[in-house]
Amino acid sequence: MHINDKTNNKPYLPSTERYDHMSYNRCGKSGVLLPSISLGLWHNFGFVDNLENGRNMLKTAFDLGITHFDLANNYGPPYGSAETNFGTILKKDFSSLRDEMFISTKAGYDMWPGPYGNFGSRKYLISSIDQSLKRMNLDYVDLYYHHRPDPETPLEETMLALADIVRQGKALYVGISNYEHKQTAEAAKILKELKVPFIIHQAKYSILNRWVEDHLLDTLEDHNLGCIAFSPLSQGMLTDKYLKEIPKDSRAAKNFTYLDSEVVKENLQKVKPLAELAHQRGQKLSQMAIAWLLTRKQVASVLIGASSPEQLKENVLALEQPSFTEEELQLIDKYSL
Repeated sequence: MHINDKTNNKPYLPSTERYDHMSYNRCGKSGVLLPSISLGLWHNFGFVDNLENGRNMLKTAFDLGITHFDLANNYGPPYGSAETNFGTILKKDFSSLRDEMFISTKAGYDMWPGPYGNFGSRKYLISSIDQSLKRMNLDYVDLYYHHRPDPETPLEETMLALADIVRQGKALYVGISNYEHKQTAEAAKILKELKVPFIIHQAKYSILNRWVEDHLLDTLEDHNLGCIAFSPLSQGMLTDKYLKEIPKDSRAAKNFTYLDSEVVKENLQKVKPLAELAHQRGQKLSQMAIAWLLTRKQVASVLIGASSPEQLKENVLALEQPSFTEEELQLIDKYSL
């Protein structure tokens, strides 16, 4: 059931200045330009959330020049509900703006019961894109990802399924997520032979999580692929939230899967000097963390989540101070590596 307290029925008229301040970056060597900041719908867009808040966030994002909206088949909760809510909002507010939007979704994690509801089989991927398009009431997505590598299914089967999804007109481009560098190179080779527009790798990347710097970024450059960084704030650790104490209503206090109080405590010795450096730059820690990622030449966009329009606006302010001195970059390395 959707929670929708006070629906705003006024027609949405986007800001006429929406493209004046956002920067756009070429994704690899493709024709796609992604906004420096993209909006992910992993949290806060499911049936358990307030639909009107989600609607306001999407309109705020678009007014700020954010054209890229990122989903997955199992975002919610429950699974599929983020796509359904997104489709509802699209129909209500963005029906005439579809061609200005770059919409992505993914499949790879658990989605429905039984042996065909996850990983990377042809059956799963093609069934999943059909379901996603129906939930969002779209004819196609701009970008379709395989969400994680499958240790059992041959990579050729997974990549051929992505190729056929493009040829069927259900996606314009394809990408992968959570692949390590050798798998990425193999996928790129297969998709190049199939003449499929493979343009991007979505990877977890932040000041505190720099695994992609061990070969993956070089691999992306070698194959003319862009990177979009998710979890840029390390589940909230790269914010001012935990500098003094762990708030009782925070993700860490509730010991969520990807963040608990012990992880926060272990990283405080890194986070505190990083926060001080950010404040010296006139930024919040979260803003510095986003701006730092965009100094990486392979990173076309930083994928953020938000719980309110205000939080979204605050994060976009990261683009007002995008440059770093060499000394600042060295200090970030010193504190984080």
